[in-house]
Amino acid sequence: MTEILIVGGGYAGLYTALNLEKKLHRDEAHVTLVDPRPYMTYQPFLPEVVSGAIEPRHTVVSLRRHLRRTTLVAATVDRIDHARKLVRAHGLDGRDIELNYDIVVVTAGAVTRTFPIPGLVDEAIGMKNVEEAVAIRDRLLTAFDRAAALPDGPERARLLTVTFVGGGFSGVEGFAEALSLATEQLTYYPEIGARELAFHLVEAQGRILPEVSDGPGRWVVRHLRGRGAHVHLNAQMVSAVGGHVVLSTGEEFDSDLIVWTAGNAANGVVARHTDLPVDARGFLVTRADLRVGTEEETVADAWAAGDNAVVPDLAVGHGATTVPNAQHAVRQAKRLASNIVATVRGREPKNYVHSSLGVVATLGRGHGLFQYKWIVVKGWPAWAMHRGYHVLAVPTWERKIRVLLGWVGAFVGRRDIASLAATVAPRDAFTRAGQPRANVDGEVA
Repeated sequence: MTEILIVGGGYAGLYTALNLEKKLHRDEAHVTLVDPRPYMTYQPFLPEVVSGAIEPRHTVVSLRRHLRRTTLVAATVDRIDHARKLVRAHGLDGRDIELNYDIVVVTAGAVTRTFPIPGLVDEAIGMKNVEEAVAIRDRLLTAFDRAAALPDGPERARLLTVTFVGGGFSGVEGFAEALSLATEQLTYYPEIGARELAFHLVEAQGRILPEVSDGPGRWVVRHLRGRGAHVHLNAQMVSAVGGHVVLSTGEEFDSDLIVWTAGNAANGVVARHTDLPVDARGFLVTRADLRVGTEEETVADAWAAGDNAVVPDLAVGHGATTVPNAQHAVRQAKRLASNIVATVRGREPKNYVHSSLGVVATLGRGHGLFQYKWIVVKGWPAWAMHRGYHVLAVPTWERKIRVLLGWVGAFVGRRDIASLAATVAPRDAFTRAGQPRANVDGEVA
């Protein structure tokens, strides 16, 4: 029986496993998926987790619940040794694991790209997983509570200042949703004025949202500025030491919350710990049929898809490669699974070809942008299109229903603005209760 090993349980990994389960006979192959997390995160919903429009658990899909014929290994892959057809990993308990395979599928995804900027690692947070999105939301909510109790001054201003670095879809959507949440919170905080909010979006290029054309991109900048945001174009963050943000333009300000969304970097195991071919940036060199390698030289029994793979975009041509988004990852996974089944049964694989369905972005409740070729939709209709598309795209009917019910609840009852930041240290109240306390005379009670 053929042993198929999938490295990574994100979009591409989950959908590859699901489609292999549907297409393979039980006696043809056995599928194993290795990932340290027990769920797949639907990343397009993370901005709405930040704003509280979606319950965090509704953005993730349990691997065990939906992969019935796949063996799941909860571990982090350390090395892919394709020459020996061996993957080395370490489990959640720290033990070393070795996994042999006949066919490997690398869908490990990408990681947040960082730079050696002073203070960045100490002060900033990414927005690539649900834990980060929840932390951003709780940090913002807690800042309002703290600021409301302070008089006017530098500390109050710092707490009400938010900075997002990176003007791609993730950064712009997260920024706009956080701004929407903060603006709506003002209703419940009469102590805080709208002019006290300082939201900064920093982008190194002269425009944001590179996936859309210039006109819609400029409209988004005007739209955000019209809502009180500060959009810094052709600007880079050069320091964030102690939460003091310094931009290359000379502007400086203190910011309690700094969110870094400035692009993707290759997953470490793909970039540095495999004998499979990678490009200069550390991403897997992948053919149009999703086999690892080039048109001239294919690596046998190795496949890749998703954010860790450089896949030729045959629908665009001219040497273009597919952009790293959920639209491609899901469709690549389906083609990849069909191609693996074809090769197992002695047939030739087919190339992956997918014309873009357009791009759609949320800019906060009631605000959005959609573009397909020359067709541009703005405002509430685009926001509704964003929700409609993604509720169809999120895996499983169970998750679709939960997300829809959550949206209805948020629309009828408004957003929940309770911070659960204390959950990061759930034992604090218990341990404090067990400690001796001093009485008014300083004696231990």
